[in-house]
Amino acid sequence: MINNILEKVGNTPLIALKNNENAHLNVFAKLEFYNPTGSVKDRAASYIINRLLNQGVINSETTLIESSSGNFGISLSAYARQKGLKFICVIDNTTLPVNEMMIRLQGAEVIKITEPDERGGYLLNRIRTVKEIIQNTENIYWINQYENPLNAQAYYDSLGNEICLEIPRQKLDYLFMGVSSGGTITGVSQKVKEKYPNAKIIAVDVDGSVIFGGKSRKRFIPGIGSSLRPKILDSAKIDDVVSVNENETVTSCIELLEKYNIYAGGSSGSVYAAVHKYFQLHAVDKPVNVMCVFADRGERYINTIYNAEWREMIENYNLTLA
Repeated sequence: MINNILEKVGNTPLIALKNNENAHLNVFAKLEFYNPTGSVKDRAASYIINRLLNQGVINSETTLIESSSGNFGISLSAYARQKGLKFICVIDNTTLPVNEMMIRLQGAEVIKITEPDERGGYLLNRIRTVKEIIQNTENIYWINQYENPLNAQAYYDSLGNEICLEIPRQKLDYLFMGVSSGGTITGVSQKVKEKYPNAKIIAVDVDGSVIFGGKSRKRFIPGIGSSLRPKILDSAKIDDVVSVNENETVTSCIELLEKYNIYAGGSSGSVYAAVHKYFQLHAVDKPVNVMCVFADRGERYINTIYNAEWREMIENYNLTLA
């Protein structure tokens, strides 16, 4: 028995996704939305806060601050509250209303950026705001998921280790993971390459993201992609990149729900879309084990991805770009 649900981090379900289109593909999904607050970010939030407290880097009077599009903000607000710490979360206009509500309900101070930056997104202005607050606040610690090595270490020790231990027949050929702030794929890829050096790590990005050299443009689905390349990715071990568009993300989310009863979030749908896309271009002639990480849950997208009117709006918007 546990005393608090927030202690139930990790050891998330691994399920098989039967693929009738290609018998050689054995696809497995790690369902990270079974973490306490609903995303893979719980692993980093709990790890980093505990590590900082244990090492004396922060204390009960320290204010934590972070820039987040949603999921990490929810996780940090929950674990900061558990430890009695003040937390400031800098979000923006793309943050889903339900995510903003959850961050506020956990007692965090929320600062919302409404002015787009020079790349058309909000991330650069979020980070500028964080830096301004730090300059004018005593005893404050910026989690900084984009550069903090503790972020990658959290996933190396937990998710990376679980993937290596749980993959059927101890054979991992491909691993697909979405990329945003970069810590998850950095830590997991480092661990996986130690155990399975021949496994191919496939990073999943979205059109409109600049992480891997793409052209910046407006994106509607938060939680994947970025308007900057996170420095933490310099330590990632990535073999290939697949970029999907938001129509493909939406279609894949609907397919996961209809075909597998998996109510997945945007980044999860993007990863599933990338698996299909990759193996259409890279055919395999023998059985391979494919692991994909589904980072977030679908309930928070009920008014977007799972809303027919919103989907039509996205389709029309993307048609104007074609």
